[in-house]
Amino acid sequence: MMIPGNPHVSRKGPDPSKARLTMILVHGRGASSADILGLADELGTTDVAFVAPDAPGRTWYPHSFLSPIPQNEPGISSGLAVLAGIVSALNHDGVTTDRIGLLGFSQGACLSLEFAARNARRYAAIIGLSGGLIGPPGTPRDYTGSMAGTPVYLGCSDIDAHIPLDRVHESAEVFRQLGASVDERIFAGMGHLVNAEEIGAMKELLSAQP
Repeated sequence: MMIPGNPHVSRKGPDPSKARLTMILVHGRGASSADILGLADELGTTDVAFVAPDAPGRTWYPHSFLSPIPQNEPGISSGLAVLAGIVSALNHDGVTTDRIGLLGFSQGACLSLEFAARNARRYAAIIGLSGGLIGPPGTPRDYTGSMAGTPVYLGCSDIDAHIPLDRVHESAEVFRQLGASVDERIFAGMGHLVNAEEIGAMKELLSAQP
């Protein structure tokens, strides 16, 4: 899989060209592709390919996702370009976009959700764990295109120190307006992590895709 810019990408599972689905896993701040690939083991699939890029310096952009967007450039644009490059490379290898999904945690969830909204089309699944669309309050959400029924899962705590609950709700509504099928789950007192219920929901979501 030749990716423009040659970012470091780790893989797990079957070759994407032979897999039922390919999920792009996007790690959070301070983590790595190896960390986020640990989720692949918990999901317990055998016919899903997982690919995970590494952010330079273990962060996709320097400040909070709620900061003015120019303060997080060129990081945001660079991270979005990495995801675009992976999708393009998968397409080139015969993996259609409706067989490609994105799954991110924390900063990786924010980047994944922003990429999906800016590039609305039918994906296999979009999963944002403890994240939301990027930008300060009042950021215009003038995205175009259609998610065409793409299943979108958003899971977050009601007291997450990094992700305001209002931003999760806003993100869910934006994806509904884009034509996605949104499953938004808020967990009381959970903190900034992934819980067993979210793992179970992701297993169900992936197994339901053809």
